[in-house]
Amino acid sequence: MFFKNRTYRPLFLAQVIALAGTGLLTVALGLLAYQLAGQRAGAVLGTALAIKMVAYVTVAPVAGAFANLVPRRAFLVGMDLVRAAIALFLPFVTQIWEVYILIFLLQSASAAFTPTFQATIPDVLPEEKDYTRALSLSRLAYDMESLLSPAVAAALLTIISFHWLFGGTVIGFLGSAALVLSVRLPEAKRTGREGGVYDKTSRGLRIYLATPRLRGLLALNLSVAAAGAMVIVNTVVIVRAFLGRPESDLAVALGCFGGGSMVAALLLPRVLDERPDRSVMLLAAGLLAAVLLAFAGLLVGVAWSTTGTFTTVALDWFWPVLLFVWAVLGIGYSAVQTPTGRLLRRSARADDRPALFAAQFALSHAAWLITYPLAGWLSVAAGMPLTLVVLGTVTLLGLALAARLWPADDRGVIEHEHPELAPDHPHLTEGGTHGARQIDRQHAHEFVIDDLHHGWPSARFG
Repeated sequence: MFFKNRTYRPLFLAQVIALAGTGLLTVALGLLAYQLAGQRAGAVLGTALAIKMVAYVTVAPVAGAFANLVPRRAFLVGMDLVRAAIALFLPFVTQIWEVYILIFLLQSASAAFTPTFQATIPDVLPEEKDYTRALSLSRLAYDMESLLSPAVAAALLTIISFHWLFGGTVIGFLGSAALVLSVRLPEAKRTGREGGVYDKTSRGLRIYLATPRLRGLLALNLSVAAAGAMVIVNTVVIVRAFLGRPESDLAVALGCFGGGSMVAALLLPRVLDERPDRSVMLLAAGLLAAVLLAFAGLLVGVAWSTTGTFTTVALDWFWPVLLFVWAVLGIGYSAVQTPTGRLLRRSARADDRPALFAAQFALSHAAWLITYPLAGWLSVAAGMPLTLVVLGTVTLLGLALAARLWPADDRGVIEHEHPELAPDHPHLTEGGTHGARQIDRQHAHEFVIDDLHHGWPSARFG
């Protein structure tokens, strides 16, 4: 079993511990914002969230470009130690601007750590079946963090001040660093590739945008972000303001979303053994769009009054409907997210994976940077039904673009020509740099964008 891998197991535990620390940080940060800003805490948190996304979008490509210049283990441990040091300062801040600066620095370290960590796992687990199961396990770890961390924080807050929660964050990052330090990681292959800062930092993005399946993934990132933003931003509004339910029911609603995601993560490895990634991910995105639009229709047709609130009759039955809808959204969300690593793994050579994972990290969070404020501002300005319609339409648009950009015949081995290379070039010989097989003046191999392949082959070779 892949979990018996002596290198992967400590890495997975490192991820779990770091996620637990991050979950405590989320709760503590909200309470710190309330202490500093009172009723303006929402604005402070919203700004901090935007700063987090900006750090992810801007720092990840740069970090991914230069991650191969230092040993992976040293880089990952260093980023964990930086995150722990920054979290250590958070309990002592007294000004809101100090929170913003520390959050930017902490999330910048996370933007450097996470893609590099993700790009390491395919080298630790080279078999695709093992890697697929590792992706599902990673998805489960994220879902468990979203479910358990708030509960653990709530229990701790009964005996300690919220400032001590930052201590748990520090322990999480230090534990992650210790576990990463305990294993020997495969080093990414280094190349003698020339190029300036721009060439290095843009390489992952150029590979990403030149690969058809990843252009489809980019569109699916938008679908996932639209559906996810609806849940993350507006659940509290629906549960507390519209339904008038207690604070504990907010955790129940979010737990249903996380529970649906966990169910999908558990089932996906077997599904992906039998069905291609494209069909699974497109079907899941279609489910997200259909559920959002149907939910909007339910609000308008049955539950929503002319005053912009829930009718009295709707309050009696709407709660279980909401829980069901959120669980289904969780299933669709996970079914799109989980196979992402498989697409990235097969779309780049090993030495380009850190840059490509960093590009996905940045581009996916750029989508969230759009949909977070869209979900929040629309719900205030236009009401919840129209917000659902708009976000459902955005999800549907992402699905349509993905279906068009990602070819149904997405083969790995592709026949193509190299008219620019000499006939005796090593790449064109049997067993060359890509394990190519020669076919007259053409050859075929697992095709990825790299120094010898700058664009995707035309249809006549596919």
